[in-house]
Amino acid sequence: MVRGKVQMKRIENATSRQVTFSKRRNGIMKKAYELSVLCDAEVAVIIFSQKGRLYEFSSSSSMQKTIERYRENTKEPLISNNSIEMEHHMEHLKEETANIAKKIEILEVSKRKLMGQGIGSCSMNELQEIDSQLEKSLKNIRARKTQLLKDEIERLKAKEKQLLEENERLSEECGLRRKPEAPPPPLTRISQQKETASCSHSVQNTEVETDLFIGLPDICWS
Repeated sequence: MVRGKVQMKRIENATSRQVTFSKRRNGIMKKAYELSVLCDAEVAVIIFSQKGRLYEFSSSSSMQKTIERYRENTKEPLISNNSIEMEHHMEHLKEETANIAKKIEILEVSKRKLMGQGIGSCSMNELQEIDSQLEKSLKNIRARKTQLLKDEIERLKAKEKQLLEENERLSEECGLRRKPEAPPPPLTRISQQKETASCSHSVQNTEVETDLFIGLPDICWS
């Protein structure tokens, strides 16, 4: 009976899939062993099943030694590739640094011209452009200053309104309370003199003659 060609796709039946896994796993392990013996090669095979179970084979005394040997042999190409990438990155950084330096120099020259320095060699068009930039800057500065003044005025108006409301509230509270009686005005010197004279006159009017007479009363004899 001729074996049919197996189609390379996942086996849907779980039992068939497990049987196939076991058979082919054993076949791979056998082939790895034969290769190591026949060709005197160091062979290592690592297999994880669908459920995560580990199966391994190593022709050396330890799988770890084979893995370390693999890392040592793959380290040099990696370093070489990293070096090439690093060189490209450094070149890119150098170009970017040069471009930034040129932009900074242009900005410094423009700044000096705006400050009125180094304009002796400027043409009429350049001077007109500088003048236009200054006018635009002044316009923006004045607009910002005006906005700040408006904001300050609005803030002061709001504070004034708050103070007026607070003053009105305090006035209403004070009006509900009984006002204390004002003390009599202090007497002036003239008022004191008048009051003293009035009191003296009253005392004189109320005095009664109390002269004492000792002796027999006068008797009229007819």
